[in-house]
Amino acid sequence: MERRTFLAGSALLGLMSTSAAAASAQPLYGLIGKMKAVSGQRDALIAAILEGSGSMPGCLSYIVAKDADDVDAIWITEVWDSEASHDASLQLPAVQASITKARDLVASMETGVVTAPVGGVGLKA
Repeated sequence: MERRTFLAGSALLGLMSTSAAAASAQPLYGLIGKMKAVSGQRDALIAAILEGSGSMPGCLSYIVAKDADDVDAIWITEVWDSEASHDASLQLPAVQASITKARDLVASMETGVVTAPVGGVGLKA
């Protein structure tokens, strides 16, 4: 067998095994939600939510964003290594305190979807 053919075949096998390992890995768990603050309290709601999000094991991304068209709405986009990590985070004392502080600032939870993140800029899967 020619050396060039061997090297090309070896590279292809390496790519295939890397792809197979990635495909068999546990899928990521994502959430995207839209929340409305009590009128005029969006910044206070954002502060309360972010206060408890500093250290959450298994959290790969936690983004809170202001809705560009609604002065009271925010979007929260989360990526977790598993649903179990997300569920466990809800029991953390800092997260519990944040939820308690934010509760009276929330007017409504408008949209919530579960996603299966697969990659993208900033996401280290």
